[in-house]
Amino acid sequence: MTRPTAWGLCSLLAVISCGDPTAQRNLIFVDGRGVAAIGDSMLAITRQGDAAILVRERRTGATYARGSQALTSPHQVQEHGGRWYVSDTRGGEDWIVVFDADWEVVERIRTDTLGAPPHQFAVLPDGRVVLEGNDARLLVMSADSIGTFARFEPAQRTGFLSAASGGVLHAVPDRDVTLYNQNGNIRWQLPWQWEEDAYMADLSVDARGRIHLLFGVPGEQTFVCFSLSTPTGEVLWWSQPGPTSTFSVERLGEIHPDNVENWIGGE
Repeated sequence: MTRPTAWGLCSLLAVISCGDPTAQRNLIFVDGRGVAAIGDSMLAITRQGDAAILVRERRTGATYARGSQALTSPHQVQEHGGRWYVSDTRGGEDWIVVFDADWEVVERIRTDTLGAPPHQFAVLPDGRVVLEGNDARLLVMSADSIGTFARFEPAQRTGFLSAASGGVLHAVPDRDVTLYNQNGNIRWQLPWQWEEDAYMADLSVDARGRIHLLFGVPGEQTFVCFSLSTPTGEVLWWSQPGPTSTFSVERLGEIHPDNVENWIGGE
């Protein structure tokens, strides 16, 4: 895997915390899945084989299971305007399930009929939902319409989507990583610079708005996490390879392989 050497990075600063090892760290990936940061107060986590959304209070460390009565196989979570948007697969169909603040279902949006990759979506500040279509378009959905948000150069593998910086982050393996504003205009675009044998597992945006990409290296059976500059897309940090796909980031930006038991008790 190609690792950038020093794009705007003069030195790596380590932050040593006392007591609780998670005190100054922000969980960004659990078991290869992006963790949703809900402001600076909560984290929303999904795990393979678990129908519940785990919501962790950052201040107390308490973790609660939510939404299991309405979900089968959730993956991506985003909170917006007091509502929770959760990707789910049920009976071979892909959906975005929308919950209110009390975790009651208010809407189900079917996505596989639009050719969208499972579990990939982003909610814009005005509540519209962006999906990757099967015709090299990012689609934008409102209550009564579906339109084109942006066009992109397709690849053999489908892309990854997440809300970021008030817009949409779109990563297309072997092509590029692009940050769009809420109107579909490109803010920056980073050419793909990782080797072909590395596969992208997921992407995440932490409570400070920093962007993180998680890659697996099949031959080495390990994972590496990269952090991008929000203003420019340049790679600023990268982790040491980790045998697991759980990572956290310290407040100054350094990324670490982590132990999931530090965060959710290791079920």
